[in-house]
Amino acid sequence: MDLEGAPAIADNPIKRNSWKAVLTLAYQSLGVVYGDLSTSPLYVYKSTFAEDIEHSDTNEEIFGVLSFVFWTLTIIPLLKYVFIVLRADDNGEGGTFALYSLLCRHARLGALPNCQLADEELSEYKKDGSDANPRNRIGSSLKSALEKSKLLQKALLGLALIGTCMVIGDGVLTPAISVYSAVSGMELSMEKEQHQYVELPVTCAILVSLFALQHFGTHKVGFIFAPIVITWLLCISSIGVYNIFRWNPHVYQAISPYYMYKFLKKTRRGGWMSLGGILLCMTGSEAMFADLGHFSQLSIQIAFTFVVYPSLILAYMGQAAYLSKHHSLETDYRIGFYVSVPEQIRVPVLAIAILAAVVGSQAVITGTFSIIKQCSALGCFPKVKVVHTSSRVHGQIYIPEINWTLMLLCLAVTIGFRNTKHMANAAGLAVITVMLVTTCLMSLVIVLCWHKNALLALCFIFFFGSFEALYFSASLIKFLEGAWVPIALSLIFLAIMYVWHYGTLMKYQSDVQNKVSIDWLLSLGPTLGIVRVRGIGLIHTELVSGIPAIFSHFLTNLPAFHQVVVFLCIKSVPVPHVGPEERFLVGRVGPKGYHIYRCIARYGYRDIHKDDVEFERDLVCSIAELIRSEKRGSSVDVMEEVEDDDERMVVIGTTSSNLEGIKLCEEDEEEEARCSDEVRISETVVKSPERLRRRVRFIVPESSHINEEAQAELMELMEAREAGMAFILGHSYVRAKRGSSFIRNIVINYGYDFLRRNSRGPSYALCIPHASTLEVGMVYHV
Repeated sequence: MDLEGAPAIADNPIKRNSWKAVLTLAYQSLGVVYGDLSTSPLYVYKSTFAEDIEHSDTNEEIFGVLSFVFWTLTIIPLLKYVFIVLRADDNGEGGTFALYSLLCRHARLGALPNCQLADEELSEYKKDGSDANPRNRIGSSLKSALEKSKLLQKALLGLALIGTCMVIGDGVLTPAISVYSAVSGMELSMEKEQHQYVELPVTCAILVSLFALQHFGTHKVGFIFAPIVITWLLCISSIGVYNIFRWNPHVYQAISPYYMYKFLKKTRRGGWMSLGGILLCMTGSEAMFADLGHFSQLSIQIAFTFVVYPSLILAYMGQAAYLSKHHSLETDYRIGFYVSVPEQIRVPVLAIAILAAVVGSQAVITGTFSIIKQCSALGCFPKVKVVHTSSRVHGQIYIPEINWTLMLLCLAVTIGFRNTKHMANAAGLAVITVMLVTTCLMSLVIVLCWHKNALLALCFIFFFGSFEALYFSASLIKFLEGAWVPIALSLIFLAIMYVWHYGTLMKYQSDVQNKVSIDWLLSLGPTLGIVRVRGIGLIHTELVSGIPAIFSHFLTNLPAFHQVVVFLCIKSVPVPHVGPEERFLVGRVGPKGYHIYRCIARYGYRDIHKDDVEFERDLVCSIAELIRSEKRGSSVDVMEEVEDDDERMVVIGTTSSNLEGIKLCEEDEEEEARCSDEVRISETVVKSPERLRRRVRFIVPESSHINEEAQAELMELMEAREAGMAFILGHSYVRAKRGSSFIRNIVINYGYDFLRRNSRGPSYALCIPHASTLEVGMVYHV
């Protein structure tokens, strides 16, 4: 999962290579990354001994489980994730979709339909050497097969989506089992008759409160996360050390793999099925990789290796030491976590456990928000409302629709199951499926991205994959005992993702097939056959080249159109971030006299879109910079690219990143003095009879020499900006052709149409005044 809503900061100024910075990030990661993993001792032993095996006087079962727990934590979280998977970052970002994005760039799979060759020139695209070819024959053959086979590309996308859906399922199951297990400790401090009426309501109340507080953002309570988790880790490790010396100092011998053999030999099928409970000891391990973008690789390695890992091992050993001397427990609580806690401190430990469970659940929930945002940016999930809860901390987001959906599903699981056994079976399958997906994608990364020998990739997938497949089979066998829940949730979300991705692809292909020829535009002349009035007409389109069909619809039905026309495409690219200096691709459509431009704004799948006012200013400045660059030659970063209509595109950064570029100054008459010392294109003040319009000036560097033709064009752009900007939102709808198959009709006419009508529009369009907006739709049959 990806915990993007965490309080750690990707752009934090302390994120340097100094030891102080690394240790600070390691401290912060404890409260964000390890909340889920650190609370696993609450339910591992209880879930393992639920029904499949019994705790006998020989202690072979408890020592065998301890041996499995020790080696599972050592092989998967420590060896696989900390020392191998963390290196497979996507320019500093981690997670399932980061691996998929990395593979798409290296194998040139084209994750999005409107990808361009120009996108491969982005610095983030080249940073990881994605333009290099595999140095071995097998790697080259694999890359070629992926690029040519549509079936393999769909299979790879399907694999990434399955992992993503299981992460979303984990966002439902982890809060339920974590909070329920923490609250279950109340059983030891009250009568059983009272407890059964208290446990469920208290759990539901905590869950409702947890989800209700999400809109405040994690930065509101983030500063207390790390101390809570550190206190919890110190608590369970101290109790573990106490139990080891108090009850069985020789329990460390159980870490020998021989005890795993004895365990399986004695318990046989029951022992194999109990692995579904043991695997919960590594739940939350994926967060180390998913949250890599907020911390550094070294800080996460230090925090886990020197703090989390030894604390968990001591906690599990302490529980095993206590249980090895207590075989017949009087309480129905059996062998849960709290029976090994000294009675004098159970109440404070219960309070700390509930707080730690809330912290772990918080991290999983915000991680679900993050991965859905990534899926939406890459065209695999309907557009949803994304609220940025912090103006200072990058990546803290809140998605209302997803939040309340998760809450309802979480409450349904808690009320429906009412025991940790079924919740553990469900959570275990979700956790191990995500790990298997990561293992499969990592084996491809080793060959295609790291350019290592294919034998090394086979060893990786065989060693870790066989280990995880054993746990996967033990979880899957409990399908009727709770494991069906993540499968059902995944199928629902997978259907939504597939329908949206397929419908989006069909819609874009229809836009491309119906776009207007440039010859038609040229035949109309500079006036386009209508009256051109002052102002900027901003036409939103998904096309990155050519003239959208919706534009011809305007020209044939409207008596007048704007003096300046801009085809605006806001697109995501398969990199986590696009630098502001590479934000825009700007070019002309047709001759200069037509005053028609194309602007492509590029964002990474984890970038934050700017507010509409700043975006408009950057957009106008990018067009002005294009006009200036055509007269100055190579003063800006110019990149020529041949598209379908032979458009020449120029890479231009935002105003803040282009210090030597043109600036836009908008002011009222009384604010004129602010720009009095600058070089201006014009000093004209344009007033309307009703009110004073804002004055617009382009401020250019003093060293610039702009000829009269460029000055005249800049003057027209300035006047158009003063007159105002109108937004034309073109909507294209797709319907299945007559005679299409039944499934195609269902997917396009009902599934995709339902998702489209209930999804959000373009993010920037939400802040546009309705008086300045014109929406027009067209229907395509596919």
